[in-house]
Amino acid sequence: MNDNNTPRTELQARRERLVLDHFADETRQDFDAVLGTFPHPHYELIPSGEVHDGIADVRQYYADTRRAFPDQRHEIIQLRHADDSVVVEFWLLGTHRGPLKGLPPTGNSFRCRMNAFFIFEGDRLVCERVYFDTLTMLRQLLAGVPAEHVAALVGGLLGQPAATRAPEAAAA
Repeated sequence: MNDNNTPRTELQARRERLVLDHFADETRQDFDAVLGTFPHPHYELIPSGEVHDGIADVRQYYADTRRAFPDQRHEIIQLRHADDSVVVEFWLLGTHRGPLKGLPPTGNSFRCRMNAFFIFEGDRLVCERVYFDTLTMLRQLLAGVPAEHVAALVGGLLGQPAATRAPEAAAA
């Protein structure tokens, strides 16, 4: 049964089981099993515009994120079914222990509410599309970092080089 007491279809039950296994395998860091939930792995991270497509690219994404957050895990809040997808609202948690796109480890933990759309064609998972508020995560990761360092660190995350001169000097 769904939360609204309507019975799930057989297809919804299969999709839900696959998504729950996918989440559990990610937390266990059994990435071969996670990759096995897709015929062709494909992630879209909407806030950053990143797309990770194919086994090698997705495997690198897993390696990079677990290097930064070795204890990354999920707490599922709600799971809903749509015509072509399973939508999961969850907390993502972790501790920043390794580099993240130029941001050195801060040792800070984060807890960020997210939504993931697991898009299906029939019972085949074709895409995981993730939405979250980057500022919520950054605010927690950068807590305690000296203010004079924050701009350079955020610029690195955004792929922008740190300014080498003060704005007043650049205008002269």
